Amino acid sequence: MTEGIIRRLMQCIGVLLLMSLLVFFGVYAIGDPMAVLIHPQADQIQIAEASKRLGLDRPVWEQYFVYLANLFRGDFGTSFVYNEPSLKVILQRLPATFELVLCSFVIAIFVGIPLGLFAGLRPQTASSRLIMSGSIFGFSVPSFWIGLMLIMVFAVEMGWLPSGGRGPTSRYFGIDLSLFSLDGLKHLILPAVNLGLVLLATVIRLTQSGTREVLTMDYIKFVRAKGLSNRRILRVHVLRNVLIPVVTILGLEFGNLIAFSVVTESVFAWPGIGKMLINSINNLDRPVVVAYLLLVVVIFTVSNLVVDILCSVLDPRIAITKSKA
Repeated sequence: MTEGIIRRLMQCIGVLLLMSLLVFFGVYAIGDPMAVLIHPQADQIQIAEASKRLGLDRPVWEQYFVYLANLFRGDFGTSFVYNEPSLKVILQRLPATFELVLCSFVIAIFVGIPLGLFAGLRPQTASSRLIMSGSIFGFSVPSFWIGLMLIMVFAVEMGWLPSGGRGPTSRYFGIDLSLFSLDGLKHLILPAVNLGLVLLATVIRLTQSGTREVLTMDYIKFVRAKGLSNRRILRVHVLRNVLIPVVTILGLEFGNLIAFSVVTESVFAWPGIGKMLINSINNLDRPVVVAYLLLVVVIFTVSNLVVDILCSVLDPRIAITKSKA
């Protein structure tokens, strides 16, 4: 286990170096930040001074190696727009996105797994068919359209929930959270449902197909012959095996939800890192864009590592197979 964790961390460093190279030169190619940051009527002397101050007067390869050297010291560069460390700019908005992703996960797990189990245990009932049809709807409809419909129905027509923005926050352990207040939860419900709908549909379908597959296994027939109750069979033997692919997908989707929360945060004016990324791209704020993408790579790698550990806990044969390989 320890060797696997160390090996994965070494892979993470290699991926970060490669990603920093691709992202830095990719962002460098999309435009000149001076055209956005400097007033159009600025003269050449002012442009040259600003370019030198930001380090943009050097060749691109030299800029990259300077950035890489700073990166090893934990310095992700200074934002051109905010004039603050880019990592600080991201971390200020990261709790809002994590809040959104966490609530989406809660919805997907505590709603998707029971619905998928029900649909897998009773596949021929009308309610099961309705659940599976609803999961197809979650895959098919674009999230921005669903977000607009949620705002139209629950905010505009019924007036039950706010249409956008983040509710009042309170500081816990140095982090601003809106999750623990009633008004904050009201602001959180619609964007969390919108962001987690695709994940909810995925969990339902995976759980349903896994349940139907496990119920046909010989060991299920054996434990039934031993006289175990259906509740114990479901909790100990069925659910444990069904959760392995579900946990894998949840781990992969965690990074996806953070990386692709841009649409939801834009529709609901949620002040997270997705909305910040759009603003940084529009302003050609290279340090923030590069730091954001590197952070997403770290999140993907760590979430995959956590998935491997959880899967080995659910099924020790996975860890044994990897160690033999």
